[in-house]
Amino acid sequence: MTGLLAIRDLHSAYGLSRVLFGISLDVAAGECVCLLGRNGVGKTTTMRSVMGLLRPTSGRVIWKDNDIAGWAPHRVARAGIGFVPEDRRIFAELTVWENLDIAARAARRSGQWDLAAVYRLFPVLRELRNRPGGFLSGGEQQMLTIARTLMGNPELLLLDEPSEGLAPLVVEALLANIRLLKAQGLTILLAEQGVDFSLALADRVYVLEKGTIRHSGPAAELRADAALRDRLMAL
Repeated sequence: MTGLLAIRDLHSAYGLSRVLFGISLDVAAGECVCLLGRNGVGKTTTMRSVMGLLRPTSGRVIWKDNDIAGWAPHRVARAGIGFVPEDRRIFAELTVWENLDIAARAARRSGQWDLAAVYRLFPVLRELRNRPGGFLSGGEQQMLTIARTLMGNPELLLLDEPSEGLAPLVVEALLANIRLLKAQGLTILLAEQGVDFSLALADRVYVLEKGTIRHSGPAAELRADAALRDRLMAL
């Protein structure tokens, strides 16, 4: 596997409130890498710093040999990185089809993902294509947000807390969808506090605590070692 994304000594802050303290990590093509940790440890801030929604105070975000730290979000997206935010941010007054159509029109990248492809991945969206986004369930909105992001044909998908607030059966369905994306070769950087969800998908894991990397290694190591898993997640 070849490296796609490398983060080096990344520091980020919201005003005077420092959040990231020298984060470094790597994501190789075809991998699913998980940022694991409780709320408030810096997972979302890492994602926002990569996507250009938050300008790092220092450090590098290297995407395919280019330092993109501080790039505008639309430029990052057009370079091949798609972001599915925790709060989803669909257009509530527009239908499912209109949400997807807007994404297709804005996309400037060609690839396998079009309306037919996202309907195959999420058949329920085809059934609900004329329903306003604001009338979808939480799980349906999450599917729409992922589908909308895929319409931009990203090479790297950033997923921020995708299972947050969803019912267990919906989480299982979403897990299966993300597995399909991974099986098709899409590279994924996943931020999650759900240990079982994360370890079901991840090849490698970075455990964050107070804006730093507390642990990194193969996901299989955490799957096999309950004591290590419990110790890290108890921080």
